[in-house]
Amino acid sequence: MKQALFELSHPSAAASSRSPWRRTAIHVFAALGILGLAAGCSSDDEEPYIEQPVEELYNGATDQLLQSNFDEAARLYDEVERQHPYSVWASKAQLMAAYAFYQDNKYDDAINTLDRFIQLHPGNKDIAYAYYLKAISFYEQISDVARDQKTTRQALDSLDEVVRRFPETKYARDAELKIDLARDHLAGKHMEIGRYYLNRGEYLAAINRFRKVIEDYQTTTHVPEALHRLVECYMSLGVITEAQATASVLGYNFPGSEWYVDSYALLTGEDLRPEEAEGSWISRVWNSVI
Repeated sequence: MKQALFELSHPSAAASSRSPWRRTAIHVFAALGILGLAAGCSSDDEEPYIEQPVEELYNGATDQLLQSNFDEAARLYDEVERQHPYSVWASKAQLMAAYAFYQDNKYDDAINTLDRFIQLHPGNKDIAYAYYLKAISFYEQISDVARDQKTTRQALDSLDEVVRRFPETKYARDAELKIDLARDHLAGKHMEIGRYYLNRGEYLAAINRFRKVIEDYQTTTHVPEALHRLVECYMSLGVITEAQATASVLGYNFPGSEWYVDSYALLTGEDLRPEEAEGSWISRVWNSVI
């Protein structure tokens, strides 16, 4: 056993007894050595790492941002953090990189960067802006009501967090406006699904959707239609008392709504819309306006 080890370690001691597989092994080892040397040479050809002053990096990134070169700006801001992680500029650069990603419509990159900023710098003076920019990154991705609304819910949750954590800031005021729009969007999704079930005659499923709008999204623009659609569902099911009660709520809260006029006609067979007198002055004036 020791002799064999010796032979492998010192091939010249057993040159006369080399077998073909041993010659092949030697060739393989030699080839590997050549490859290793080549790899070493190629690494020497790479551009050497050069540390740059933090101000130079940060100002260069800002120049790129101002020129709308967002990808390069984000790269340089990341380089500030990488080369100078303990400088006061590192946290600023991290936040600015997120902003560059946002401007470049790379919302996932922006959100990931902001999550890291929030985790590392919870007491930073710009923390309110970080939460706000994260919420806006979700908000900008809100899609048509025909598509999945996961991002809308994420936007709503993030906007709520801005209002809850930083109620006295300008970010909270803007977030409140966007919350109303996001809620209206989610209500619109429920309405779309409810109409689908209604058209298919699946009235119970439709009722659940319309009730969801009324119970959870009372301040949205979809409530009058949701009430009217409930009247339609209840009438189709023959539950007249529920239809009348729903129409009463609709008439009390939205007396001038077209949806109430439709519900009234559905219940009574009478159209509340006044007949237009073609020759009247008000008809002529109204028609010229619209």
